[in-house]
Amino acid sequence: MNATTLLRRVLGFAAATFIACTALAGQNCEPRRPTLDTMRRDLALAASVATQLDDLAQRDGSRVLLIARAGQDLSKYGLRYSHLGIAYRDEAALAGRGAWRVVHKLNECGSSRSTLHRQGLAEFFGDGLYLHEAGVVALKPALATRVIDGLKDDALLATLHEPHYNMLAYPWAGTYQQSNQWAIETLALLADPAVVSRSTARDWLRRQDYRPSTLHIDAVTRLGARVGTAHIAFDDHPFGRRMAGQIDTVTVDSVFAWMERAGLGNAPLRLRTLPGNSRPPRREPVLL
Repeated sequence: MNATTLLRRVLGFAAATFIACTALAGQNCEPRRPTLDTMRRDLALAASVATQLDDLAQRDGSRVLLIARAGQDLSKYGLRYSHLGIAYRDEAALAGRGAWRVVHKLNECGSSRSTLHRQGLAEFFGDGLYLHEAGVVALKPALATRVIDGLKDDALLATLHEPHYNMLAYPWAGTYQQSNQWAIETLALLADPAVVSRSTARDWLRRQDYRPSTLHIDAVTRLGARVGTAHIAFDDHPFGRRMAGQIDTVTVDSVFAWMERAGLGNAPLRLRTLPGNSRPPRREPVLL
């Protein structure tokens, strides 16, 4: 085996390992053949989460929450959830009966592009799950009141959307944007009228003491991921930290910790399927 062939095999292995273990945000586009049991469990989780969110709304008045799913096993990196959206109660939905909607950003199947989506809980949890549970953080009432109307405005939600996607985007640069990053930058936009750009959103996040997660990714894995995939880049990260294998990015876990620490949200909750709660919610995907 010559040196070129060996290098290609090493890079290919590194890229495959990286993709399998670090799908931090976005869409899993590997071929998926859901079984009837998987579909049943996905729908049962969505129905149960809807019921539990309704209970939260009635008990505490929670109408806006950050909501997360676990699409991949990220325990290697000390992370539980892979993808973040903003959920809100739309009282006008379903002919006035009301329903929970989720706005979030998805990578277009491993490409360097992304799109925004508004979906019901059935769609949000029907994209392939590693854990059948949801993570939620209810926004404090004052913040929820400020942001809820903006969550219904497609044009406003697109204001800070950068379609140039990078799964591991550096949070303090504007070159790329990953899914979790869009969520918190958009939260800043809706929370503060002074936020009018991604730059001012980053300033707001710094003032609110947001701290990204630091992932430790070695040089071979970084090189393999960069060569083998279109949706991973490292050139926006500070050179010294990148060379040391310290990759700072926005993770669900870091966002949940920040929301409670900054007094912007309640303590995170884990919602699982309740016994006997298997009523499937209506599937009503709406693209932004």
